[in-house]
Amino acid sequence: MTTTQLWTVVVPVKRPEHAKTRLADAVGEQRPRFARAFAADTVLAAVGCDAVGRVIVVTDDDLAAEEARELGADVVADAPDAGLNAALRHGAAAARSSGSAAVASLSADLPALRPAELSRVLTAAAEHAVSFVADAAGIGTTIYAAAPDADFEPAFGGRSRAAHRLAGAVELDLADVPSVRRDVDTAVDLWDARRLGVGPRTAALLAELDVAL
Repeated sequence: MTTTQLWTVVVPVKRPEHAKTRLADAVGEQRPRFARAFAADTVLAAVGCDAVGRVIVVTDDDLAAEEARELGADVVADAPDAGLNAALRHGAAAARSSGSAAVASLSADLPALRPAELSRVLTAAAEHAVSFVADAAGIGTTIYAAAPDADFEPAFGGRSRAAHRLAGAVELDLADVPSVRRDVDTAVDLWDARRLGVGPRTAALLAELDVAL
């Protein structure tokens, strides 16, 4: 009988004033609320995934931290305060502080994320030392995963798909995981996420504001 690899998932959540700037044209001053809703729905899906044993949110945003705890995640402060990849390495270090652990970083802007799709990705990731999933645009990355004894060296930002491939990470090109790839940076992205079916916090906010997408 084989034992399913359980993962620690690290989710970095920016302070809202710095998050989702390209959504401003569509949602205006509500942009910070959308950033928090996206993050909460991402965390909710990760907590509900059967391949995930622990979720760590790295943030200095008090409201995001409070909601993450309510959803069942652990929270660590962004002590490095040196950008996304430094925050992810800090979260991974917290995950591995008591021993080796399989660690996957997960973008915080996946409001349509489905636990079953995340489970399929993490099951595939368990077959490789280091792996990743490209975003829907095929340019960035939504998940970067490292096996228990593999170095955790994410390269998010810009053309991170190419950067991760260049560093030797295996690209997981799985079918039928659209919610894992659908990060949201623009109004068009949000429309597509809504088409897939967003999580409860994003759905409630869209309904409250009657955002026409």
